[in-house]
Amino acid sequence: MVGDGEQRLVAMPCPPGRPFLIGVSGGTASGKSSVCSKIVQLLGQNEVDHHQKKVVMLSQDSFYQVLTAEQKAKALKGQFNFDHPDAFDNELILKTLQEIMDGRTVQIPVYDFVSHSRKEDTITVYPADVVLFEGILAFYAQNIRDLFQLKLFVDTDADTRLSRRVLRDIGERGRDLEQVLTQYITFVKPAFEEFCLPTKKYADVIIPRGVDNLVAINLIVQHIQDILNGGLTKRQSSTNLNGCSKIPSDSSSRPH
Repeated sequence: MVGDGEQRLVAMPCPPGRPFLIGVSGGTASGKSSVCSKIVQLLGQNEVDHHQKKVVMLSQDSFYQVLTAEQKAKALKGQFNFDHPDAFDNELILKTLQEIMDGRTVQIPVYDFVSHSRKEDTITVYPADVVLFEGILAFYAQNIRDLFQLKLFVDTDADTRLSRRVLRDIGERGRDLEQVLTQYITFVKPAFEEFCLPTKKYADVIIPRGVDNLVAINLIVQHIQDILNGGLTKRQSSTNLNGCSKIPSDSSSRPH
């Protein structure tokens, strides 16, 4: 893990012929999906046909549990805790990631954040060399966490995360300001402190400022390039990212 001092990053081994699985965690609206999208873009994979993609990204948000009628009624009032570990279908996440590691084509659920329900449609994900899985509790369950050969934690200031969440939930999910703030104070902030923040210790790389930290992102991209090119990362039991390069920490970035 990269903290206040410079440390050498060691990635877990990737079994020959199997995808390299990268977990990306961090608080709500910390920029996890933006970091993943930037990595995919810099690798030139964002415009590749989905059948041919070598790098794909998945979101834990796709795997929310199917709610009961009572739970859905609470959710529509902003009274359901979507940041609690029990809100996710961890059995399906584990099964899906294991199938991905076995090189199988998988069907990913599509979640509707307005109606708080899964749609009938699914997204087909074909076998890839590198898989990015992002989510606030990506590292919470050990059986899922242990699947990741590399773990990244996107560390963004709490005020920035809150402002992003407010804009997102109002603009994209049809919520009103009072509901967003009430939900944040009641569920989101306490859940972050209890369930998400403690998993930061499992990260191999902490990325302060998220997608704005191009030094860190470029270093990770170089590591993935090595994997795609059949470099040492696929053959040796432990490998430093980009040789002896380090990811500089940001002293202004602290746990929220």
